[in-house]
Amino acid sequence: MVTVKELFDLTHSEAAPLLEKYEYPWEALSDISDFILELGSTLSEEEYDHPQDDVWIAKDANVFPSAYIHGPCIIGHGTEVRHCAFIRGSALVGNDCVVGNSTELKNVILFDGVQVPHYNYVGDSILGYKAHMGAGSITSNVKGDRTNVVVKSGEGNFETGRKKFGAMLGDLAEIGCNSVLNPGTVVGRNSQIYPVSCVRGVVPADSIYKDKDDIVIKRK
Repeated sequence: MVTVKELFDLTHSEAAPLLEKYEYPWEALSDISDFILELGSTLSEEEYDHPQDDVWIAKDANVFPSAYIHGPCIIGHGTEVRHCAFIRGSALVGNDCVVGNSTELKNVILFDGVQVPHYNYVGDSILGYKAHMGAGSITSNVKGDRTNVVVKSGEGNFETGRKKFGAMLGDLAEIGCNSVLNPGTVVGRNSQIYPVSCVRGVVPADSIYKDKDDIVIKRK
């Protein structure tokens, strides 16, 4: 439930060549910055503006003047970057995404159609196709004791070797408002997190997370 193939349809991201090299998606986090620089150098000047050496913005994207964008960064076609968004760098934002007011991104991949529209923090994370984070929901990417993050699941624990690791959200994951995804959280495809949840570990695909002791499979 935690591999690249199990979480994502790679046809919905320019990051496919990076992610398909790895079994587990968090293995790609260290390479996002270099990948953006490599990909950016191949983008069409007719389709992308290049306002800084390491920033590429699709000409049909809508970026509000008050948004801050630091490279390396790519903003895809049809994406909207709203008022006071703060993109700190190493952000590959796909097509038709929404990066909302006061949302902060750092070292992330957002697949096409992702929405982080209101007061979200997303760091050291990968969000799959059409994943959505409700208002105020965040990824917590550093443990309180600063030790390496471990992904904990019923199948066993996965040592990531990383001190900074937020969350992996599978395609169509839905995160309820004001939820906290603790370091090393993995949410399976088409799963839903109730609002005001504190989540850690692996949430199976096609499930509803009500609390840590109440995770149910969606009815077909």
